[in-house]
Amino acid sequence: MRKLIAGAAALALAGGAYAMSSVSDEPDTTGWETRETVTIEHPEWSRDAVLYQINTRHFTEEGTFKAAQEELPRLRELGVDILWLMPIHPIGEENRKGTLGSPYSVLDYYGVNPEFGTEEEFRAFVDAAHVQGFKVILDLVANHTAWDHPLRSEHPDWYEKTWDGDFRPTPWWDWSDIIDLDWSKPGVREHVGGAMEYWVREFDIDGYRADVAGYVPLDFWETARARLDAIKPVFMLGEVQQTAFHHKAFDATYAWDWHKTTKNVAQGKGNATSFYGYYAENESLWPRSAMRMTYIENHDSNAWEGTMEENYGDALQAMTALSFTGEGLPLIHNGMEACNAKRLEFFERDPIDWQQDESCKYGDLLARLIAFRKANPALENGQWGAVMHKVESSAPEQLFAWVRQEDGNKVVGLFNMSDRPLVANFSDDLPVGDYKDFADGSAVTIESGDSVELPAWGYRLLSSTAQ
Repeated sequence: MRKLIAGAAALALAGGAYAMSSVSDEPDTTGWETRETVTIEHPEWSRDAVLYQINTRHFTEEGTFKAAQEELPRLRELGVDILWLMPIHPIGEENRKGTLGSPYSVLDYYGVNPEFGTEEEFRAFVDAAHVQGFKVILDLVANHTAWDHPLRSEHPDWYEKTWDGDFRPTPWWDWSDIIDLDWSKPGVREHVGGAMEYWVREFDIDGYRADVAGYVPLDFWETARARLDAIKPVFMLGEVQQTAFHHKAFDATYAWDWHKTTKNVAQGKGNATSFYGYYAENESLWPRSAMRMTYIENHDSNAWEGTMEENYGDALQAMTALSFTGEGLPLIHNGMEACNAKRLEFFERDPIDWQQDESCKYGDLLARLIAFRKANPALENGQWGAVMHKVESSAPEQLFAWVRQEDGNKVVGLFNMSDRPLVANFSDDLPVGDYKDFADGSAVTIESGDSVELPAWGYRLLSSTAQ
């Protein structure tokens, strides 16, 4: 009530100040009007899309496009929509790491790694994916190339140099198998940008995931996006966490802060209030249309940080449920649905063991969360979905509670972000209503002054649709 009164008082004061001036003296414009921001148009098919990352080397026993194609019906049943393939290009041999090298050490932007198959087999994969309703995006490594990329000898001036004039990897990181391109050179932009157009035009792919996108000038991505959209509507995911990249370049970027926060809370280094900073920025700092990729695991986290169980322990299911229902674009890394319990080798063949845990129910949870997400328009991506509104309670450090509602669809999320059971009273009427429970479809009614009881790391998702 206080807020409403304060708002009314402020409005009255503003009205009084306006009344004291002459309307006829007011200019038509003040110079403080809202400027119209030109932004990209997200493809309609990304509205409620879920990403699935494929490391072709690990995805099947054979490690090929042809074998991956056989898995498409299973992915269709899981419910994912956009298939992100890690780099498919030939890999450099000079300064190679491991036996097979990193897919991010690209030898030819226009070629296909024979380890995975032929161009024809890749084309068959894309075509089959389209027939089954998927979109396919490729991993693009624009920041650097392999040491033995032909451009190094053909255009040595296209590369950045060390203080003594030698080629150099990206500074400070241990990326000794690559050397950095110099993005001040027009030839670099034409070569890499031309490759992006090539795969869209000739193989009908649907966009890109841009590796270390923030290390490449923003204006290149904006130019590339406009040129690609002129061919067909594309989807762009950037490995960067900056708002500017959303206006004219990328549909989605990484939510590193979300990932770090979930891990910290799961490991007892935070509590429910630890999420406030992330979601406050997400609503107040980032463009309304921005899709921010919320992920439990990707190739980097699995290889260098640990497995899902190592990072999340008993909090895994709750954090997964939050990634699919809170604001954000969810990602599934290949193997998650089989409860992959190992750190996959990055520079070697290390096929995922799809039978490693017969009791694994995590894949079932992922499928159910995807279905729940698609059944509730309030949970859609970007500007299509609803913002999260905080529910106040008597246990703010344990209970992370929110509501997302739009056009008669209302979803309530209740998460115990602790290793202790909780009982908490709702302090406002935001969650009041009649719902179905995600867990079992049972009817649930929340009335004013009600409480919620959750076990350690427990959660409840409730949804309703106006009749």
